[in-house]
Amino acid sequence: MKLYTFDAAPNPARLGMFMQYKGITLDTVQINLGTGEQLGEAYRAIVPEATVPALILDDGTVLCSVIAIAHYLESQYPDKPLLGRTPEERARVLNWNHHLYSDIFAAAADAFRNGHPNYIDRALPGPINVAQLPELVERGRTRLIKGLEIINETLADSAFLAGENFSFADIDLLAAIDFAKWGARLTPDESLTHLHRWRGEAKAALAG
Repeated sequence: MKLYTFDAAPNPARLGMFMQYKGITLDTVQINLGTGEQLGEAYRAIVPEATVPALILDDGTVLCSVIAIAHYLESQYPDKPLLGRTPEERARVLNWNHHLYSDIFAAAADAFRNGHPNYIDRALPGPINVAQLPELVERGRTRLIKGLEIINETLADSAFLAGENFSFADIDLLAAIDFAKWGARLTPDESLTHLHRWRGEAKAALAG
């Protein structure tokens, strides 16, 4: 297997923490998003989507969705499970993965890519140029604020997002909060006490 990634980017950060927790080491190549290396012919010949991370399996299969890569790696490295231990827990983890990606990550990405001068005509990742929509910056920040408030309420009755066990859902939320800080210039309000409690415990669980 070979992993193409860029450690500083949000989606690679999700996978990086997943691998860190499980102690997975892969043959890895860094693709520099800052210089647009992902858009070059050499990388697009391997990954037409022009995104990172991408995992190339031994049979040539290309996985470029973080959740797909995580599920594959979980099957190969089952110790310290992050995708659930029972059918119910697996469903809760996947449900949160979807919610965080579509509502929290997407909101932060809207705020970042539609307002940053380096992303003019690059408002969406991938090989196709897409114009910025500046009004999405504030909408993204508003979505983030409301989304974090809802998560705070959930964590009032749960140690971690998907229940009593640390999971990939918690990793996704850690990555999303970090992304929101520099991408949307937004940090969780101090009033979100359950979220702040969870964050300390999640970081401790990730560190082992």
